[in-house]
Amino acid sequence: MQKIETPFEGLYIIQHKVFSDPRGTFIKTYNQTLFNELGLPVEIKERYFSVSHKNVLRGMHFQTPPHDHIKLVTVMQGAILDVVLDIRTQANTFGQCFSTVLKADDGKTLFIPKGFAHGFLSLEHNTIVEYNQTTEYAPNNDAGLHYASFDFYWGIDKPIVSDRDLTFSMFANYTSPF
Repeated sequence: MQKIETPFEGLYIIQHKVFSDPRGTFIKTYNQTLFNELGLPVEIKERYFSVSHKNVLRGMHFQTPPHDHIKLVTVMQGAILDVVLDIRTQANTFGQCFSTVLKADDGKTLFIPKGFAHGFLSLEHNTIVEYNQTTEYAPNNDAGLHYASFDFYWGIDKPIVSDRDLTFSMFANYTSPF
């Protein structure tokens, strides 16, 4: 397992070992001891997954303090364009975004620290994305930003977006709690 730095403090790509043989592929996506050795001590409190059709855009989601969390994002099937937006007002990268493609067979996990809004665009039908989080879902702290309200082009003009995600605040009008 390798921790790959990004230009954003605390945001990493975790490259796992990929084991392949004639039967298929095996990837260990989480090991507490290895994460600790990499300086990424996390305690997973909640885990879930989504299944998305091609061109579905989910995001930009986050939870506010005190229920904000670290999130580990791994693609189990298919591929996504994963995007995070830094909403930490004290960070040098506030208002900037980072994107990467994650695929089921690439052995990568995106390690997202507290203070980032997260979203993704599904690049294939039946894409399965697993999320591991360090806090449980707290409805009163559930928040989001409109996917088209910051400086990022998703590569698609008309993504499939939930009604809920379309109601999120514009980034320019949002007061960050981070």
